[in-house]
Amino acid sequence: MTVLALPAARRRVPLAAGACLLSFTAFWLAQRAADVSMIDLMVYRAEGETVRAGGDLYALRTTEAHLPTTYPPFAALLFTPLTLLDTAVMRTLATLGNLALLIALVHLSLRLVHGERHARMEGVLWASALVVWCEPVWTTLRYGQINLLLAVLVLWDLSRRPGHRWAGVGIGVAAAIKLTPALFAVLLLLTGAAEAVRRGPWRAAVRHACVAAVAFAGATLLAAVVLPYDSRRFWTRMVFEAGRVGLAEDTANQSLRGVLARLLHTGEPGTPWALAAAATGALGLAVAVAAALRGERAWAALCCAATALLVSPVSWSHHWVWCVPMVLLLRAEAVRGGERARWARRAAVRAMYLVFCSYALWWVPHGVGRLELDQNYGQMTLSALYVVTAFAFLCAAVTRWRTSRTA
Repeated sequence: MTVLALPAARRRVPLAAGACLLSFTAFWLAQRAADVSMIDLMVYRAEGETVRAGGDLYALRTTEAHLPTTYPPFAALLFTPLTLLDTAVMRTLATLGNLALLIALVHLSLRLVHGERHARMEGVLWASALVVWCEPVWTTLRYGQINLLLAVLVLWDLSRRPGHRWAGVGIGVAAAIKLTPALFAVLLLLTGAAEAVRRGPWRAAVRHACVAAVAFAGATLLAAVVLPYDSRRFWTRMVFEAGRVGLAEDTANQSLRGVLARLLHTGEPGTPWALAAAATGALGLAVAVAAALRGERAWAALCCAATALLVSPVSWSHHWVWCVPMVLLLRAEAVRGGERARWARRAAVRAMYLVFCSYALWWVPHGVGRLELDQNYGQMTLSALYVVTAFAFLCAAVTRWRTSRTA
């Protein structure tokens, strides 16, 4: 039976590859028709040029939007090879690279959810063909962003077997490029501490976090040696200036701070945001640690990702590429339980996919003139969909745990 099924399985892989190629080609043509600017990629190139010229990295203002440098100095070091490429070639390679990273993200997500043996190429290609149309993925490629790279680095770590000698390097390097992934190291430390209290196998999680810390420190020290002035400025001043990134109320800011800014009609929600972020961070990490202690690595990782996106001062819509593994995890969960439970879970998967493929946050007034400060409640709801979905995902994790305990 296995021998007879093998040719059919082999035929399904080329079919999936053809569907993925067709979807990616349509995506590429749609981006070209939309005349995407890849403006963030141009900022990265300008940062690399500033490093090579020995200029002031955090005084840089580039492109027609006069965008500043916002990442740590280590990121600018990584961007220097971009200066060796022609602009057209750079944009093409960035698009191809991001599409390849999307396939890698889907593969690592399925490996985290199902285990390495079940991350079949056929499923990876079909899923990639669908999720490429999610708004965070579209916007990541539109701007030439590095979000897919960061997610792949983190999942490369978290999908490996516990105790692997290199586990932690990906998280550390990702955090050195952009600080938000450091929350995954916090999750590992908290998990190790909780396991130690339970007298469980805590050393793997703590070792994982320590490797991440060493990788982060090594990359940061390398940047400090090469760019001492820029490193000193970033770590003593720029890291505290959230306003450099952009306006809090911008509809693209799909974080708690962005939602509260629009809800309160203010450019700086201040104390309400600080309290909400602290509470959400504590509760989100608690849910993630609880999942990790139950051996549910996918739920732990993605609850941590949802928490990081919620509490960050600015989580642009393109940062939400984590919707890809979230949808894949919920899709895997949809086969569990009775008929009614499976129907509800399938509905949840479709709803989440629809949220991230609807582009609804762009249906509201936005742009020049700070129009977001005058949104009505209906418009605020549309521009808060990612945040609401993240909270729903955290609630699903808690509900799943409570259901399994009472079953």
